[in-house]
Amino acid sequence: MKGEKTNKIKLLKLWELLSQNTDAEHPMGTPEILERLKEMGIDCDRRTLYDDIKTLNAYGYEIDCTRGASNEYSVDAGTFDLTELRILMDAVQAADFITDKKTRVLVDKIAQLAGSHRAEVLKQNIVAFNNTKSQNEHIYYAVNEIATAINEHKKLEFTYFNYNPEHERVYRKNTQGEIKLYVVNPYTTVFSDDKYYLVCYDDKHKTMTHYRVDRMERVRVLEDDITPNDKIKDFDIGSHKRQVFSMYTGERKRVVIEAEKSLTDVIFDKFGDIKITEKDDFIRFEAEVQVSPTFIAWCCSFGNRMRVVSPPTVVHSVKEHTLELYYLYSKFNKEEN
Repeated sequence: MKGEKTNKIKLLKLWELLSQNTDAEHPMGTPEILERLKEMGIDCDRRTLYDDIKTLNAYGYEIDCTRGASNEYSVDAGTFDLTELRILMDAVQAADFITDKKTRVLVDKIAQLAGSHRAEVLKQNIVAFNNTKSQNEHIYYAVNEIATAINEHKKLEFTYFNYNPEHERVYRKNTQGEIKLYVVNPYTTVFSDDKYYLVCYDDKHKTMTHYRVDRMERVRVLEDDITPNDKIKDFDIGSHKRQVFSMYTGERKRVVIEAEKSLTDVIFDKFGDIKITEKDDFIRFEAEVQVSPTFIAWCCSFGNRMRVVSPPTVVHSVKEHTLELYYLYSKFNKEEN
């Protein structure tokens, strides 16, 4: 009985040793395994080690073996490799909606997935992100409530705020001057321009809209089921992201744009795999967009390298935008002089 108990403990410790300290890039050789087991007070030799690993594999504990003068063993069943962990850490650090405090906690937790290589992962985490982090420490709670509401098809309630010039929160209010309680039908969440948004349907305005998650507070799931409607049913989040600019919505229109060929990559990055035709030294394409001030500013940001061709209403909006800028800076120069 004693020998059977010892053998079970040996199998447990062997699995623990390999699962916590090895992966495909960091296998452990037979001599090291035997030495580590000995340090735990477990006697084992090469032959019994081979049999023990064979037993673990037979019961579903996958241990890879690279044969050689000294066999090397590793566990890599569904674990993250170091490159994948670094990508996850970079994503967390780049996300504006995660606070500095939560960023440090998450980065450390991700590094712990590397097991004994945690220090190596943290040491190589040298990417610097020039971004401003959110100060809303309630965002974890908000994300959990949003996910619950979406999964259970329930309405969501929350308050919403913006910042004033003193960087103080100013909560949006209703017509009675009280802090407004938003009630929406949650659809999904989306990450855009380093910001995290809730995409939802507004019963009052009968339209799809979105809110920044880091600006939401007092988020809670309601007992009411979401309102069934065709707009949610037919909503395509991929198409929506291509149509809006920096998540600013507007009237949906199909526009024709001409641009220099050097902007081809920029256009594909924004609109995806669209049809582009060549015309002299320019390229021309059509895209369905939501015409907002941000879209117009985006077009103007390329100067004379890009211009809107049609429809006339959008061309007129671009002209008005450029004239407003011209008069603004003309006035500014006069005041300076």
